[in-house]
Amino acid sequence: MLEYVKTVLVKVSFDKALFEKELRKSLNLILPTEINEFKAWCYRTFSSLYEPVLNKYFVKLAG
Repeated sequence: MLEYVKTVLVKVSFDKALFEKELRKSLNLILPTEINEFKAWCYRTFSSLYEPVLNKYFVKLAG
């Protein structure tokens, strides 16, 4: 499932609203053991475009 959600995020990364929607869905689909790997990948791949969006969802998980 992790590879699937990565593929989806790459494909929708052209649109902020769509990216945010799919990121939110992705967090519900992946296994809890995959969260840290997913978070690291998201920041490596999308922080230049969507760091505020990533922070919004990953800070919630840490808290």
